[in-house]
Amino acid sequence: MADFVVIGKRGELADDSMKEISIEGKNILLAFIGGKYYVTASRCPHMGGNLSDCKLEGTVVTCPMHGSQFDLKDGSVVRWLKGSGIMSALGKATKSPKSLVTYEVKIEGDNILAKIF
Repeated sequence: MADFVVIGKRGELADDSMKEISIEGKNILLAFIGGKYYVTASRCPHMGGNLSDCKLEGTVVTCPMHGSQFDLKDGSVVRWLKGSGIMSALGKATKSPKSLVTYEVKIEGDNILAKIF
């Protein structure tokens, strides 16, 4: 059973920003959007694109490699791969959509904690 671990301090991130953190051997993404913290896997489940280097629109991140989009609130797939044509069709056929892993977050004092499993 996983325990909550400290992953940061309140005030470290500006609103509508995110950063990658390595904790317990995992690369995770910490985002602060609209006054709320979100913690997810930092790598796209398609081909491992670094989501900390991506475009953030509200709570939706866009993978810099192939344009897949995920909602940081629950990890749901907003769009699986971008584009059209044979390469896009092949990519969609060979790897079905997979949600982004999310982690439970809580605040204790100035500490941001996440349940990393």
